[in-house]
Amino acid sequence: MDQETFNKNYTMQSLHKAIKVLKAFTREEPRLSLTELNKKTGISISSLQRFVSTLVYEGFLHKDERTKQYQLGLSLMYLGRLVEEESSIVTAAESILKALNEEIGESVSLSVVDGDERRCIYNLASKYPLAAKAYVGDTSPLYAGASAKVLLAFLPKEQFEQYMASVVFNPITENTLLSKEALEDSLEVIKQRGFAISYSERVKGAHSVAAPILTPAGHAIASVTIVIPDVRYKDFEEQHLISLVMNAARTIEEQLY
Repeated sequence: MDQETFNKNYTMQSLHKAIKVLKAFTREEPRLSLTELNKKTGISISSLQRFVSTLVYEGFLHKDERTKQYQLGLSLMYLGRLVEEESSIVTAAESILKALNEEIGESVSLSVVDGDERRCIYNLASKYPLAAKAYVGDTSPLYAGASAKVLLAFLPKEQFEQYMASVVFNPITENTLLSKEALEDSLEVIKQRGFAISYSERVKGAHSVAAPILTPAGHAIASVTIVIPDVRYKDFEEQHLISLVMNAARTIEEQLY
């Protein structure tokens, strides 16, 4: 595909230009003035001023008021760390989750906290035509479903309290928890057991069994989840599923730490 076709069909020009600004910074040139950015990107000074002002406001660029030069901001560092952490987790978990998926033939996923949501970062599909579908990038509220609640239960105290102070509940299914009291009671059970089980809290007709991947300090960095449709759940010993998912989580922790 040529550049002209790409630009015409697949980009928003403003976004494309903003990315061009960020890519102008290199290890050799970590600080650039507006004039230097103009020369490197070919974007007019008037447009550049709008782009860099927005990028500074959002934390993607930092402006040195003394030199009037720009450099990459802390928001990019934060996002880079998220990518690095998730990449490490997936690398450590991949073979373990594949073995679990092959053993039980059901959907297996790996999720992390992303703001106030759970986000799937790795998924292995069920071998059966009837399955609860999940995709990398899927998000859901932290108050709904085993994969999310097991993350919420083991959040650092300050992060947990901030979430609970601002959470707004919406009924995803008839089994979704819709009050702080009910959620707190459920999370306390999860913390005591070290795993979570849910039924139709987020996906109607689906059972989920999840365990947290914990840091040495006991905080969740991810969750391992098995999802099984109701029609096949009775084919498994529930305690066996719990053991499988908890063993997978502990083995991943050993790989990470």
